[in-house]
Amino acid sequence: MKPAIQINGIHKSFGGLHALNGVDLTVEQGEFFALLGPNGAGKSTLINILAGLIKPSTGDISVMGFDVVQQYQQARKLLGVVPQELVFDPFFNVREMLRFQAGYFGCGPENDAWVDEILEGLGLSDKAHTNMRRLSGGMKRRALIAQALAHKPPVIVLDEPTAGVDVELRQMLWEFIKKLNRDGHTIILTTHYLEEAEALCSRVAMMKQGKIVALDSTANLLNKFAGKQLRLILGDVNLPASIQPLLRSQEKGAFTFALHDMVQIEFVLSALREANIKVIDMQLNEADLEDVFLSLVGNQND
Repeated sequence: MKPAIQINGIHKSFGGLHALNGVDLTVEQGEFFALLGPNGAGKSTLINILAGLIKPSTGDISVMGFDVVQQYQQARKLLGVVPQELVFDPFFNVREMLRFQAGYFGCGPENDAWVDEILEGLGLSDKAHTNMRRLSGGMKRRALIAQALAHKPPVIVLDEPTAGVDVELRQMLWEFIKKLNRDGHTIILTTHYLEEAEALCSRVAMMKQGKIVALDSTANLLNKFAGKQLRLILGDVNLPASIQPLLRSQEKGAFTFALHDMVQIEFVLSALREANIKVIDMQLNEADLEDVFLSLVGNQND
């Protein structure tokens, strides 16, 4: 079975800017995959190459075995992309927009049942005959997701799909997308809501400065990089120099340390005792995907 996405040695330069620097990645059919990284890491450039909007400087990308440059029509028909921006045609209602979008890929009236399913799944059924200009921002976002799905592509790319949307829409969207994934669709997600990636995705790639710096299952990344998180309420104090490298954040007398094992926890507490610093309160938690993200890419400026 051919991979849903195969990326080999992709480089992309814009003048003197090297946006992608040798990206290799395979996403298998049926995966729910997260592509994470700070602003400027190269995620959008990679997605634009995947969608055929720009060409790579070197390397190749295929969708379900079809090269996105040499076999653009076949590759694009197998791909649905939900962009970050709210871009829409103001002259059509929602259903008309979806029918036109499906028609671009050769889908005729037989596709109407799928359009109805999309409208219902995204809570758009009662807006089917509403002009796109009259929709709220949240409804426009739903309509753009529906547009990417109109031709029933097996591979779906969601580029920050829940940015700026309310909790109700976020929950409805993820229920519908999880159903699509259970039905066999491959989902590739970029998001700044790392709890979404942790809850939904079985594998994660993290990018920094145009390169993939981590690629593994979500569970393995958490075990390998995250460790534990120790939050101490100490008041207004100066930390001993020996434990400052372990400090992740500090706010109003609350200090959070990123630690890998129990030995480091005892090391922190021992250093505080020797400095006569009283621990007012203490909380120990398992770290999450955000801790992995910060440990790998947190030093890159947005």
